[in-house]
Amino acid sequence: MAFFTSAITILQTLVVALGAGLAVWGVINLLEGYGNDNRATRS
Repeated sequence: MAFFTSAITILQTLVVALGAGLAVWGVINLLEGYGNDNRATRS
């Protein structure tokens, strides 16, 4: 049973780390996207 407990803890850590990475990537993409939203610069 201890193996399952440690495996679940490791999986939770991986999921949280993956979620944080995706959140940071999404914020960066949003910030980059706002820079290209100027209608005057579009062709």
